[in-house]
Amino acid sequence: MPRPRLGRRIRFDPHVTFFKPQGVPMRLLEIVELSHEEVEALRLKNVEELDQVDCAKKMKTSQSTFQRILSSAYKKISQALIEGKAIKIIK
Repeated sequence: MPRPRLGRRIRFDPHVTFFKPQGVPMRLLEIVELSHEEVEALRLKNVEELDQVDCAKKMKTSQSTFQRILSSAYKKISQALIEGKAIKIIK
């Protein structure tokens, strides 16, 4: 049985939770799901332009865990852009 997930501090609640390629009907698209943790990691690192140590402190997680969250988010977004998939932000 896996260890239960710890609660991360997330200060951002996106109003837009779905992105899709223009001109492609939803029924034809696969969906990539981004967690709120992943969106918060992207926001802190790329929008707030904080270094990884400060980002991890703000999310109340270790630096290595923050890096895993960020890497997962980058991989999902890259996959969606390259393969023409929709992106859904889930809670």
